[in-house]
Amino acid sequence: MYDFHTHSCLSDGALSPIELIRRASQKGYHAIAITDHVGLGSLERLISEITRDCSLARKHWDIVAIPGVELTHLPPAAIGQAARQAKEMGARVVVVHGESIVEPVEAGTNLAAVQSPDVDILAHPGLLSLEEAQAAAANRVFIEISARKGHCLTNGHVAQVARMARAKLLLGSDAHDPEDLMTESLAVAILKGCGLQESEVNQVLAVHPRELLGKLKSAGFP
Repeated sequence: MYDFHTHSCLSDGALSPIELIRRASQKGYHAIAITDHVGLGSLERLISEITRDCSLARKHWDIVAIPGVELTHLPPAAIGQAARQAKEMGARVVVVHGESIVEPVEAGTNLAAVQSPDVDILAHPGLLSLEEAQAAAANRVFIEISARKGHCLTNGHVAQVARMARAKLLLGSDAHDPEDLMTESLAVAILKGCGLQESEVNQVLAVHPRELLGKLKSAGFP
């Protein structure tokens, strides 16, 4: 299992970063990114704390623990700068909190995210447009299929539009509690439930995560 969207108690999750990584390791995860909610004011502190725990986990356990952030409810015009600063401060995975239909995310967030060279994943993008999906494909930004209650309501639409644009998908748990961490059987069911074929499921669960890990390795991680 690969999961590039999770939350610790540094934002609104239940567990410390190190315990979240441990729980994922015990569940058979190969890689996990800790991507706590941030704005500009909390970037430096959260990235520093998450990075330390991820480094400790990689040293002692057989799991690729990745420090990241989820830029959440930022003005769209600020997303590019914030993503760049996050990378400069040590975040390896930058997720943007997309235009979920169950939250008042500002219009334009999706497009700003997929146009940024420093954004890796657009999370739960809601009613994703073809223009946004095409920009994601062109800029190598992954689009998330969400396992999270509420955010998952548009998974079928997201999968369909991403397929039309040939944009690459990832599955994210958006875990806030240990029970949110996925099993492989649940992951497969979620993806099939949004209309993906067997070959596409394999792309999302294996091929695309390895591509992202390869991108991180090329950038010097770990």
